[in-house]
Amino acid sequence: MIQLRRARRYFIVGEQTVRALDDIDLDVAAGEYVAITGPSGSGKSTLLNAIGLLDRLTGGSYLLEGTDVTNFSDDELARTRREKIGFVFQFFHLVPRLTAAQNVELPLTLAGVEPAERRQRVEKALAGLGLSDRARHLPNQLSGGQRQRVAIARATVTRPQVILADEPTGNLDRASGRDVVEILEELNSSGITLLMVTHDPELAARAAREIRMVDGMIASDGRPGSRP
Repeated sequence: MIQLRRARRYFIVGEQTVRALDDIDLDVAAGEYVAITGPSGSGKSTLLNAIGLLDRLTGGSYLLEGTDVTNFSDDELARTRREKIGFVFQFFHLVPRLTAAQNVELPLTLAGVEPAERRQRVEKALAGLGLSDRARHLPNQLSGGQRQRVAIARATVTRPQVILADEPTGNLDRASGRDVVEILEELNSSGITLLMVTHDPELAARAAREIRMVDGMIASDGRPGSRP
């Protein structure tokens, strides 16, 4: 489903070139559950952003479901993100002035889905995450766990093939974090590909596969805890 070949992402900082991704080769099959780990600055989030089409590669190629998306236009990238990829971030990124339901509805509005279908899909998404009674609440009226569940509803309401989660439990207490992880794992069990960046070894151990990044490169790739 995801295929990177010699993927590179370089940044110029002053007179120095930072190799955030340095000749990455990576294949992820449909339905996989992958944890991406490594120290700060190792390239984890850069890799996730490249896979999510939020950032362009400096070099190399990227095939998503067999389609070469490396040189897509901005409009093509935006359409592909809307149709195929859902994002869950550490800091939720909900729109403060919109209710929970309106936040979930936003990607459907951008995708041009008809109002009646939007309402139906939003109601179903919120109900599935136990948030029906919070539909009209603003983000600042919700707990951290509730806000992250709203973010998950927003990420999945478009029925994506891939969910990219960047430290999804980083701002949550342990109980809320466990609930969020279990929700993401249920989505993975339904066939959605799940890639999750995490610093938490316990969370990484729940995945079927762990990719460990060091200095912009893949240091190990295999079962969690199998790194050399």
